Amino acid sequence: MNPGNTTISHPATVRGVPAAMTIAGSDSGGGAGVQADLKAFSALGVYGASTITALTAQNTRAVNAIHEVPAEFVRQQMETVLSDIRIDAIKIGMLANVDIIRTISEVLEQHPAIPVVLDPVMVAKSGDSLLHTEAIDALRHYLFPRATLITPNLPEAALLLGNGKEAGDLADMEAQAARLAEMGSACVLLKGGHLNSTDCTDLLLQNGQLQRFTQPRIQTGNTHGTGCTLSSAIAAELARGASVSDAVQAAEIYVHAAIIRADELQIGSGHGPVHHFHALWPQT
Repeated sequence: MNPGNTTISHPATVRGVPAAMTIAGSDSGGGAGVQADLKAFSALGVYGASTITALTAQNTRAVNAIHEVPAEFVRQQMETVLSDIRIDAIKIGMLANVDIIRTISEVLEQHPAIPVVLDPVMVAKSGDSLLHTEAIDALRHYLFPRATLITPNLPEAALLLGNGKEAGDLADMEAQAARLAEMGSACVLLKGGHLNSTDCTDLLLQNGQLQRFTQPRIQTGNTHGTGCTLSSAIAAELARGASVSDAVQAAEIYVHAAIIRADELQIGSGHGPVHHFHALWPQT
């Protein structure tokens, strides 16, 4: 067949759709981890790639088993994707152990231009531990300086700061966000969902400036994967070219709507997932 005037462009010269990669654990129940990240990417119009750090036997009630992926295979996944697919943003979630953290840091060092959203996942919604205690120092040392944004919740912030004391109000949150920023991350989004209040307020600290994002608290038990979804939604917005502040604002709106519609899914008998595709599926 004569190709005529058909022109085939090299992939590197074609922009295409924005793409993001999640580096996280697999949730066999589908509500959090890599599964939640890929759903959020897709819902927001971003192509999703993945590097899996651990396999979990998990449902809406508990994490029954964890199988950690060898660090060298984590490296192979990352390098294989990055050698072929233009990745516009990276979201990092469950990392399990020190070797995996060091390995990810080494690969990220070769790609300094890619924005990184680090969600320091330590405990599942069910209360099960997802990060070795000795890996907390490695997380701070190796990955905070490579992160564009870190997104801890209040229990995670207390562990990262080493004092075991959760923030009790917005003043405490402001002080803790400042201390977290001193550990090397460019920006900190401290999530206040654990505060005992009628609203949920997250604080973004960027270049010494604080910005508050407040949403009414939704009365639902179906919030599994909220943190994973928020951080991956931020990464998706960064992949689309948004600033950090605009990315956080858009992601907050998206996740709030996903929580409002969560009860429609009726998945499992424990903490059900948020509704990633609330804007695409018909309302029930």
